[in-house]
Amino acid sequence: MDYVKLGSTGIEVSRLCLGCMSFGDPARGNHPWTLDEGRSKAVIRQALDAGINFFDTANVYSDGSSEEIVGRALADVGRDDLVLATKVNGRMRPGPNGAGLSRKAIMAEIDHSLVRLGVDYVDLYQIHRFDPAVPVEETVEALHDVVKAGKARYVGASSMDAWQFATMLHVAERHGWTRFVSMQDHYNLLYREEEREMLPLCAHEGIGVIPWSPLARGRLTRDWEAETERSATDEFGKRLYREEDRTIVERVGALATRRGVSRAQIALAWLLAKPVVTAPIVGVTGPEQLADVVGALDVHLDAEEIAHLEEPYAPHAVAGH
Repeated sequence: MDYVKLGSTGIEVSRLCLGCMSFGDPARGNHPWTLDEGRSKAVIRQALDAGINFFDTANVYSDGSSEEIVGRALADVGRDDLVLATKVNGRMRPGPNGAGLSRKAIMAEIDHSLVRLGVDYVDLYQIHRFDPAVPVEETVEALHDVVKAGKARYVGASSMDAWQFATMLHVAERHGWTRFVSMQDHYNLLYREEEREMLPLCAHEGIGVIPWSPLARGRLTRDWEAETERSATDEFGKRLYREEDRTIVERVGALATRRGVSRAQIALAWLLAKPVVTAPIVGVTGPEQLADVVGALDVHLDAEEIAHLEEPYAPHAVAGH
């Protein structure tokens, strides 16, 4: 496993981050395809054995059960060896203050997440999208106070408009509050709109980029018509991609065949070749998939191959925010 700095910070993370949305009680939340605790722990142990030290979850995943499972799975691992990330914003309960990025919500949810994870602090506390209903100053100061209270080491953000992220960075700098160190955005071969503004902003500001859905919800790993249990029930994922993306999927498949590697490895190798990308967040549902994505670290694409994969891309409407 390779390790890199997260943006301009001093913390070192594995070149792949294990996304933990796949782990959770299938009877809780909106993801009936998640792995139960036993199967989740097996995959997490395999990830640790492969050298992955970076784990990303969220309070909202499977109604909190993802954090619970991840916490128990990592309980016997040295805390100083882990980079544990979670997120806040999604609705956790009905009624007022059950979601969002108000000071009240952030202060309550960090404590709830720490209890579920069974830890005293998280390494990276991220806002799970932008909240236009709350003043930016309120959100950024609350995150600063979370860090100063020792409950998080760093703060990060996720998909939003570049101007929104630039505003949050400016507010933090103006007040001397804790600065965002990472951006978790939607970026893969089928969706490259982030290249227009967000990724140049991150490169200029020294922000670590940890893309979600690097395999386009699995679209880049199989034939276009193929369906899985997850894709059949993933209503959010169905809104992200379109028929015109088929050509890129076919080119990934053809290059994988020619190189004698998997489609997932080609798609991840493309992302890993981008200097702005720190660590793609890979979600897996079995040991074979995990072994496959780790193998992408040994696949290196040349400039001609990269250009061939990118050539059919057409602009998309903004998706994932």
